[in-house]
Amino acid sequence: MKIGRLELPFRGKRAFLLTILALAAGILPVRSADKPAFDIAAIERPRIMEKAANYLGEEPITVTASHSARSAGGPHDFFSEGDYWWPDPKNPDGPYVQRDGMSNPDNFVEHRRAMLRLSEIIGTMGSAYVLTRDGQYVKHAVKHLKAWFVNAETKMNPNLLYGQAVKGIATGRSTGVIDTIHLVEVARGVLLMSKSPVFPKSDFENVQEWFREYLKWLTTHPYGTKERDAGNNHAVCWALQAAAFAQLVGDQRQLAAIREQFKTVFLAKQMAKDGSFPEELRRTKPYGYSLFVIDAMAGWPKSPRALMTTFGLMNFRMAAA
Repeated sequence: MKIGRLELPFRGKRAFLLTILALAAGILPVRSADKPAFDIAAIERPRIMEKAANYLGEEPITVTASHSARSAGGPHDFFSEGDYWWPDPKNPDGPYVQRDGMSNPDNFVEHRRAMLRLSEIIGTMGSAYVLTRDGQYVKHAVKHLKAWFVNAETKMNPNLLYGQAVKGIATGRSTGVIDTIHLVEVARGVLLMSKSPVFPKSDFENVQEWFREYLKWLTTHPYGTKERDAGNNHAVCWALQAAAFAQLVGDQRQLAAIREQFKTVFLAKQMAKDGSFPEELRRTKPYGYSLFVIDAMAGWPKSPRALMTTFGLMNFRMAAA
């Protein structure tokens, strides 16, 4: 397979995704015959430093800052509502009805926005620290991390019992697990900044404990296990999260199980021989869902290299092609 003048080792209809994984793992050089590899740090530095300067003035906002009357949970519980569920015109006060592919603009989204904001702040602080080794970015990140995961007054409970609720039908659903995909960036940032001398060991361990508890819930509660076995983009996003959290807390057993799931389920079963994802193609927005699942499969923290080498995916692709 060739992209321009770049010669790639993969063949067959699954070459595209395998190439993305190899590039993410750093196995393939991002260079052509006549052009050196680009310097991603130099390219991203102006954007990251501008964002970091802005975020240094931002105070933490956690799930305790807002609450929905439709939530069955308490002030420390993350709450969201199913995107494609609407009031029934025939029964406005009754259970919601589904309109697949059509998002309800009146749904409660404040907790999602707060978590996305946290992801942006921690990712930016971590990147700024990598570029400058300036401890001020780590200190600011720790402030937000403690608010979300340590401080009793403001922290989030380590579960997603009330995610993607549907009025009149469910106070929470397994599909809500996908909402914490933004914590992947947080877990990566925590692990990266934990090497800084200004990240107190006790704070790091407390944050680790929260993620350890959430990983336990994610891998044992029926909502979590149902997502793991969903057979579509939700399963991939479950694995993306579980891998990042397991890496943060050092759960090698869980990491090994997820890598095996990647090979034997995601590539072997969820992806068709023509490289498509049938479960995503069935949706009302098949192109968007297909891109989303590819993005999730290529987004594993540090695990692409393990997948492509230690776990034999370079050889696995021969059978998959």
